[in-house]
Amino acid sequence: MSEPVAPGPTTIECRQIADLLNDYLEGSLPKHTRELLEWHIEGCGPCVAFLNTYRGAVNAATKLKEVEIPRELKQRLLAVLRNPQAPRQPRG
Repeated sequence: MSEPVAPGPTTIECRQIADLLNDYLEGSLPKHTRELLEWHIEGCGPCVAFLNTYRGAVNAATKLKEVEIPRELKQRLLAVLRNPQAPRQPRG
């Protein structure tokens, strides 16, 4: 007789950590996924460093002040975002 198989993955890889960090820090990951992520991070120095850097960046971003973008810059940014293939005007 074979043993019952747990649903879902049983491992998590470093490359998956980045995709899951936001949900992990918000506490919205399913329990099984959160446990896999935490188990992986406990034994992976690079992922611990990445998690700490990510937390630091999120913390720093929450402290930024909202600044009004100059009208001309906003228009230029929107134009580029709407049509990234358009030729760019030289800065003068």
